[in-house]
Amino acid sequence: MQEYVTIYAPAEDEFVERKSRFIGAIAPVQTEEEAQAWIAQVRQQHRDATHNTYAYILRNGIKRYSDDGEPQGTAGVPMLDCIEKEGLVDVAVVVTRYFGGILLGAGGLVRAYSHGAKIAVDAASRKLMTTCVLLEMQMDYSFYGKVNYLLPNYVCRVEDTDFGAVVSMKVLFKKDESERFIKEVTELSAALIVPQVVEERFDHF
Repeated sequence: MQEYVTIYAPAEDEFVERKSRFIGAIAPVQTEEEAQAWIAQVRQQHRDATHNTYAYILRNGIKRYSDDGEPQGTAGVPMLDCIEKEGLVDVAVVVTRYFGGILLGAGGLVRAYSHGAKIAVDAASRKLMTTCVLLEMQMDYSFYGKVNYLLPNYVCRVEDTDFGAVVSMKVLFKKDESERFIKEVTELSAALIVPQVVEERFDHF
């Protein structure tokens, strides 16, 4: 997996369907423990609700859902389908229902819980996480301006600059651009600057 889409922060929205109040909430999570802890928190917040259904998908392929007392297949699965169709991972969605006294029927429930998940997803800001490489390099002050002149040509972010006896820089690059930068800066400096890979991780720009 070179890249994936998740969300920046928790978000929620709500609607009323035939007097039942539905609240769709979403949060970024990276592990099952995080997902379950957040779901428990939402359930506590809405402990007087009729149902707190959930679905989550993690980057490692784990998928879980719960109808929380609604007829089987009418809540958790439609919510999971919604997350998958939106192409999101490392997210958990809870749709809370306060029953309004009118039965919706199986088809009505599927539509309501799908809509609850969709409005939660739409309320969140998405971010593209991509494989990145953190490079560290030391250089003489005479090269600092030249290296800075190169950086705007790349998808990158300067994470740290230390002005000591020499200039030390840590720059995060999109992985597929890091090798081109290493080659260019090595040639530019006649191999006086040799960037070293510090770590590889998923990040966003």
